[in-house]
Amino acid sequence: MPTQTELGTALRAWRESVAPSDVGLPAGARRRVPGLRREEVALMADISFDYLVQLEQGRAANPSPQVLRALAEVLRLNPVDREVLYRLAGSMPPPSGSVPRAIPAGVQRMIDRMSDTPVAVFTAAWDAVQWNPLWGELFGSPAVLDPGAGSVGPGPNMVWGHFAAESPEGTSGVERDTAHTDAFERMMVSDLRRAADRYPDDRAVRELIDALRASARFDELWARYETLPLEGSHKTVVHPELGAITLDCDILTIERADLHVVMNWAVPDTPDAQKLDALRERAGSVPH
Repeated sequence: MPTQTELGTALRAWRESVAPSDVGLPAGARRRVPGLRREEVALMADISFDYLVQLEQGRAANPSPQVLRALAEVLRLNPVDREVLYRLAGSMPPPSGSVPRAIPAGVQRMIDRMSDTPVAVFTAAWDAVQWNPLWGELFGSPAVLDPGAGSVGPGPNMVWGHFAAESPEGTSGVERDTAHTDAFERMMVSDLRRAADRYPDDRAVRELIDALRASARFDELWARYETLPLEGSHKTVVHPELGAITLDCDILTIERADLHVVMNWAVPDTPDAQKLDALRERAGSVPH
C-alpha cells in the first residue's frame, strides 16, 4: 500500500516542477525554492496552508476527491501523474473523459524519422490515428479501408479487425500460429478492458465492446477479466503481391498521450527483409 510519506514526496516534487509562469504568477527574483511556494498552491487549490504542509510531511491522510482534483489542476498533472496522485492518496481516479487521439509533436517527429519501418499509431482503444507510407504498402492504408462497425474513429480498429471484420479483397492478411494467436488475443482484450476502465464515459468505446461481444472468442476472453502486459508478437503478413512476409512486432506505449506505437521488423539479410525493401521503394513515392 502507498504511504503518506510517498504522497508527500510526490506533492513536493510536482510543486517544485511547476514554474510560476505556468500558472500566471510572476517569477520574481527573490524566490529561494524552485517551482511554486506552498502558500501559492494552497491558495489556488482552495485549501489551508497548514493542511498542505501536513500532506507534504505525511501527517494528513485520506484527502478528499475535491482536494485531489484541485491539486491535480494546480500542479498541472498529466493523466499518468494524475492517476499516480489518486493512488498514492488511496483513492480511485475518477473517469477521464474520452479516449485521447492527439499525437504530441515529439511522437510525430519520431514517426516521421522511421520511414524504413512499417509503423502506425493507435489510441488506447486501438483505433488507428496515424501510419506511415510503408505501413500502408504492407497492410493497405487505413484511410481507404472500410473501418466497419465498431470503429471508434475514422481509421479501423485493430481489435475489431481481428475478431469481427472481414479483410477486403486484395489486401494483406495476418497469420499467426496457435500459441501466438492465443497470446495476441488475450493481450488485446486485456488492454481494451484497461481502456474501458480508464474512459468509462466514452460512448464509442462502449459501443465497440458491445459489438465485439457478438464474437464468441472475444466474449469468452472478455469474461476472464485478465490483466496482461502489452508485449511484442510474431506474425506472418500475407501480401497480395509479395506473398508471405514474416515479421516481429513491437509495441511502444506513450503514457502521457495514452497512445500505442506499433512497429514491425524483418530479420536482416532474409527474404522477408528483401520483400520489405521492395515495399520501401514503393513507399518512397507515397506522400504522408
